[in-house]
Amino acid sequence: MADWKKSFIFIWFSQFLSMVGMNAVVPFLPLFIRDLGVESQESTAYWSGLVFAAPFLFSLFLTPLWGSLGDKYGRKIMAIRAIFGLALAQILVGLSQNVYQLLAARTLQGALSGFAPAAIALVSSTVPREKNSYALGLLQTAVSSGSLLGPFLGGLLSDLFGFRAVFFIVGIFIAGTGLLFVQYVERDTPEGTTLNLNYIKGMKETVADVKLRNLLILIALVSFGFAFNRPIFVLYLETFSIKTDYFTTLAGLIYGILGLFATISAPIWGKYAGKNNTSMLLLTAFILVAVNYISHYFITGIWLLVISRSLVGFGYGGILPLLFSGIHSRISPEKTGFIMGIGSSAQILGSFFGPVLCGYLSALYGVRFPFFFSGMVFLIIIILIPDLFNLKKFKQKQI
Repeated sequence: MADWKKSFIFIWFSQFLSMVGMNAVVPFLPLFIRDLGVESQESTAYWSGLVFAAPFLFSLFLTPLWGSLGDKYGRKIMAIRAIFGLALAQILVGLSQNVYQLLAARTLQGALSGFAPAAIALVSSTVPREKNSYALGLLQTAVSSGSLLGPFLGGLLSDLFGFRAVFFIVGIFIAGTGLLFVQYVERDTPEGTTLNLNYIKGMKETVADVKLRNLLILIALVSFGFAFNRPIFVLYLETFSIKTDYFTTLAGLIYGILGLFATISAPIWGKYAGKNNTSMLLLTAFILVAVNYISHYFITGIWLLVISRSLVGFGYGGILPLLFSGIHSRISPEKTGFIMGIGSSAQILGSFFGPVLCGYLSALYGVRFPFFFSGMVFLIIIILIPDLFNLKKFKQKQI
C-alpha cells in the first residue's frame, strides 16, 4: 500500500472520531441550556443559536492563519493543535455553571480547534491530484458518519449519565484520538512560504479570481443553509409529542440519519464527478436538499421525517466535496493550506450566521420555521446564481 494511502486511512479515522465527539452534544445542548437556568422556549431557542454559533466566531478569522502556518511549518502540526484544542474546550464546556460560561467556553473552542479544515488541507497536499476529488469525497464520509454516530452516542450517554458527563467523556475521547493521529499519520513536507505572501498577495489573488470567489460565496451560503436549523432540532422534535424516557437518544438517532445517508452518498457523488457533468450533479443535490428541508415544515409523522432527512443527507453528501474539489483544482500546491483555509472560513462564516439568525427567528416564528427557511436558501441559490454550478470552467486557471 502506498504511503499516502496509509496516512489517509488514519486521517479519515481521526476525522471520524473527532466528528463523533463534536456531534455528541447536538441532541441535548438546548436541554443543557435549560438546565443552566434558561426557562422559556423562546429564550432557549435564542441562546441555542448563540451557543451553537459561538465556536465559529474566532474560527472565521483564525482558520486562514492556521492554514498559512500549515503551509510554512506542516499541516500535520496544525491538525494536532486543532484536535487537542478541541479536547480541552469540551472539558471546559463541561465545567460551565451558567449560560454565559457555556458561551465563553464554546467561543474558546472555536479559537483552539479547527481539525476539519486542517484535515482537508493535509489530504489535499498529500494525496495525488488525480485522486483528490475521490479522497475528499471519502473524507466527507468521515464527517458524515461521525455526525451520524455522534448524536446517537451523545443522546444515549446523556440519558444514562446526564448532560454534563458527556462533555468530559467527549474531551477524553478526542484527546485519545489525537494520540492516534500523532502516532500513525505521516508528516507532510512544509512548503516554506511566508505568511506575508499568503495574507497580502494570496488574499488579493483569491479575490481577483472570479470563479474561485464565486465558489467561496457558494460554500458560505450552503453552510448557512445547513447550519440554520441545527440548534433547534431537538426543540423541533418536541412538536411531534413523542413519549419516551430516552428522548435525547431518539433525537440523536433521527438527527444522525442525515449523516448516515451523506456517508453513503459522498463516494457516489465523488465517483461520478469525474465522469459526468459536475454542474448537473450539484444541481441535483441542491434540489434534493431544498425540497426536503421545506417538507420538514409540514411533516407531522415521525416516519415521514425519517424519509425526508434521509433524502437531505443523500444530497448533502455531494455538495461540499464537489465545491472543495473545485477550489483545489484552481490552486497551486504551495498555497493549498491557505486557500483551503479561506474555503473553510467561508464555511465557518455561514455556520456562524446561520445559528445566530435561527435563534432569533425561531423565537419569533416557532421552531418549525427554520427548516422552511433553509429550504428556501437552497432554492434561491439555484434560481439566482446558476453560473456558480459550472465547475468545469473552474479548472481553466490555477493560482
